[in-house]
Amino acid sequence: MNKQQNKFGSWLKTSITARMLMVGLLIIILLIPLSYIKSLINERAKRQESVVNEINAKWGNEVLLYGPILKIPYKTYTEKLITNNATKKVSKETIEHLNYAYFFPNDLNIKSEINPEVKKRGIYKTSVYKSNLQINGNFSKPNFKLNETQDSDILWEKATVIIKTSNLKGINNQVEIQINNNDYKFVPKYEEQLTKNYNNSLSLHKLETSYIKKDDLQHKQHKTFNINITVSGSKQFTIIPIGKETNLNVLSNWKTANFIGEFLPLNSNKITENGFDAKWKVLHINRPFSQEYFKLLPNLNEYAFGVNFMIPVDEYQKSERSAKYGFLVIALTFLVFFLIQSISKISIHPFQYLMIGLALTMFYTLLISISEHSNFLKAYLIASFSVITLITIYSKSILKTNKFPIFICISLAALYTFIYVIIQLENYALLVGSIGLFTILAIVMYISRKIDWN
Repeated sequence: MNKQQNKFGSWLKTSITARMLMVGLLIIILLIPLSYIKSLINERAKRQESVVNEINAKWGNEVLLYGPILKIPYKTYTEKLITNNATKKVSKETIEHLNYAYFFPNDLNIKSEINPEVKKRGIYKTSVYKSNLQINGNFSKPNFKLNETQDSDILWEKATVIIKTSNLKGINNQVEIQINNNDYKFVPKYEEQLTKNYNNSLSLHKLETSYIKKDDLQHKQHKTFNINITVSGSKQFTIIPIGKETNLNVLSNWKTANFIGEFLPLNSNKITENGFDAKWKVLHINRPFSQEYFKLLPNLNEYAFGVNFMIPVDEYQKSERSAKYGFLVIALTFLVFFLIQSISKISIHPFQYLMIGLALTMFYTLLISISEHSNFLKAYLIASFSVITLITIYSKSILKTNKFPIFICISLAALYTFIYVIIQLENYALLVGSIGLFTILAIVMYISRKIDWN
């Protein structure tokens, strides 16, 4: 029995196959802390998102503007057959229904100056803003011919104007619309409906005026309007281009803005030294919806466009991408030690492999923690330098020479540089990664060509 144990122990120490199996097993074991590190990155990213959303909710959420829209009630009729049980005679009963027609503006011009400021809570920060929206344009005379509605069935005296917005809480003034020199105040109207924005679930709230005077609707071909809204918001400002011609002008001192949505600014000189001055022009021919709707007002949020003011925070995303290469870093580092062990015949204990692997996984916790207080490049340099120094010093105590630790130091520096380059690349990440791995494979094949695997 003792002889068999001695033979097995001797086989573990001297057999290259045994060492390969041992290294492979350790790599699989180290995938466990790597998975916990990925969970930690996701948890910190969600925490950051939660804090930012909480700040934004208290200040005022993103602004999405849908309006103004002219809303006019009208009557429709259906006939119902009624059978008299006693006489068996069939008669017709006319049933009256009240519906609503919605008319979009002919011209819609929106101008806004938005100068965001940074709000912080702990290590997290977000951008918030106050803006004064100047909205003007005109409505064409409502045309019910498409719906074949008689003029006598149109309730002109009960017409209103509505605006839908995602941010009632952030409005800082009494909102009024001026139509042909008459002012009409908006009041909130509860509407049990959730609509979806193009990038997240967003609830739109409705503001509606009192009844519009008939003279402001019927006697002029074009009804001009003016609206001023002062609003506190965050994240982004977007509008839906419901005008037959929609013009949007946003002026801001924010230098990291991102233009989003279905349409981009037309002016080539939109980016300035002091921020941006972006101008959009959208014609009704550019969007796939009409100028009037009967019975139902559609959800058009997917056609919104505007500006995103969110502070670009990609440290967690880069850390997550870096952690995806954790298996590769551990495997290649173990391969370097395995080749050194095979060439030099120096014995490396499995516990020493394990310590090296744990040092490699510590790189990611250092990277996450430092990047929360600094930029990603500085965090990457500090974390990689710390891990490379630790492993180099430890390998010197294991290998008892200077040339192998220097080789390990250079190899790890090249590997971490290679991973960083891949993380920064987007379009060429796969190409550069494939070429790099091919080069590493060629080097390993060249170095290991004279090793006696028997």
